[in-house]
Amino acid sequence: MDILDHKQIGQKLGLFHLQEEAPGMVFWHPAGFVLVRAMEDAIRTRLATDGFVEVLTPQLVRRPIWEASGHWANFRAHMFAFGDQGREEALKPVSCPCHIQIVERMAPSYRDLPIRLAEFGVVHRDEDDGALNGLFRLRQFTQDDGHIFCEKHQIEDEVVRFCTSVRALYEAFGFASSSVALSTRPAQRAGDDAMWDLAEQVLDAAARRAGLEPSLQPGEGAFYGPKLEFSLLDRLGRSWQCGTIQLDFAMPERFGLSYVDAQGAKARPVMLHRAILGSLERFLAVLLEHHQRALPPWLAPEQVRVLPVSDAQAPYARAIRETLRHSGLRAAVAAGGQTLSRAIVDAHDAGVPFLAIVGKREAAASQVTLRDRDGAQRVLEQGAAAAELVALCKPPL
Repeated sequence: MDILDHKQIGQKLGLFHLQEEAPGMVFWHPAGFVLVRAMEDAIRTRLATDGFVEVLTPQLVRRPIWEASGHWANFRAHMFAFGDQGREEALKPVSCPCHIQIVERMAPSYRDLPIRLAEFGVVHRDEDDGALNGLFRLRQFTQDDGHIFCEKHQIEDEVVRFCTSVRALYEAFGFASSSVALSTRPAQRAGDDAMWDLAEQVLDAAARRAGLEPSLQPGEGAFYGPKLEFSLLDRLGRSWQCGTIQLDFAMPERFGLSYVDAQGAKARPVMLHRAILGSLERFLAVLLEHHQRALPPWLAPEQVRVLPVSDAQAPYARAIRETLRHSGLRAAVAAGGQTLSRAIVDAHDAGVPFLAIVGKREAAASQVTLRDRDGAQRVLEQGAAAAELVALCKPPL
């Protein structure tokens, strides 16, 4: 099979398209949106396991919030901003300041910490036209955004938890190899050197406690704090930076965020910014170029295609499809008027992981012939076939 880039795969599988009237923004087709939702479901499963609760925050936020966060001073060139003097507002490039607004209204005590908030945040960044590159670089994209608000003594445990969780999820997506780097203070940054010294030391210690040996990336941290960055190795040997966890003492200070400590006094929480995939769109591009059209069965937009050998078996093929759909599988019936060999080739080209072939013999015996991607076949009673396919397509999370 020829190696295709993600834009070619997206076109062949009917997943998405991009067009000049909406530069850097994606038109998701039905099959592509199924894939995006499968990715989100996987992340939601991990969120529940890791103790996060999901929130949803506004797209358009006024300037005072971005001034308080530091984005107006440090990131203004990449924000879509509107309005007259005194009433400026901007589409959010990140969700962090909005999550702070939620925690502030919780008025938490130390007993409530850590607070873990998550959001599939649609964000906008004003990228130059020349920087746009398929799903890799967009103006509108979705982050699997998460923020942890905790006490200082809880930081290390939270970072260790993230490091363990993120590696397990990458394996579920089919990436056996990952590496981690510690990105330290940039030249333009918020906070003093003492704060940065502590933040960098804590992240390094947590990574090592999780069994990792982070490489050093001097000057590559965010303006508000250092970060651990996880990179994945694809089948072509290319490295892709995806997950990240960033330690931030500055933003809670800038917003005056507080909690009531064990002595009844106001104290400042620490904020951790974390994302497992980063941008869902970018991660999907990496996934497509890594797996090509052979996505893992749990992710495939179409998991099973039923192939009638002749038109006489079409009613039985449709009945099998309905049985599979009622079992929670994404199933379809092959278009009519094809030879069986042509239908198998088409399904293979469409990346369908499993075929259920039904001919005269199978229809008479209420059976199907299951065929895998590698060509292996076995004949099963239809109920047993459905049960096996459900097990084979179950997300490994």
